[in-house]
Amino acid sequence: MNMQEAAEHSDAMLDGALAAIDPGVQWAHDQNSTGSCDVTRRRTVLTIISDQRRGSFLGVVERSWKKSGYDIYSVRKDKEFPAFFAKSSEGFGISLVIADQGQARFEVNSPCVEKSQVAEPTAKPNGPAYEGVEIPRPNVHSDFWSAENPA
Repeated sequence: MNMQEAAEHSDAMLDGALAAIDPGVQWAHDQNSTGSCDVTRRRTVLTIISDQRRGSFLGVVERSWKKSGYDIYSVRKDKEFPAFFAKSSEGFGISLVIADQGQARFEVNSPCVEKSQVAEPTAKPNGPAYEGVEIPRPNVHSDFWSAENPA
């Protein structure tokens, strides 16, 4: 596998993670990067996920990752900044971190692969692209994910 193939695989993992969330959330590509032999792809959720719905959100993603065969090897059980980290059978790391103001951030890191050029992701964000500017804090209301009562 080369770095471009690793990037495409990483993008597919992120596509799967976001597709499992129902109702869907708005997201944008975050800074993607390449190392000497690895690739990192990131996506940031712009939908407001209320404190009351955060556990449901995490649960949906966790169940999806387990169904996909990912090994969840670490969980940060912090009330304000929870996170979990998993690995695929191919050695790709995937994580979901809840950051400042409840913003969900997904990241996939590839294992070391054959060096190659890496193109930008082909998936289009389902909202503004925020290319070249800082991604704002969550600002998209969802009748479900932003609700102030437990799911």
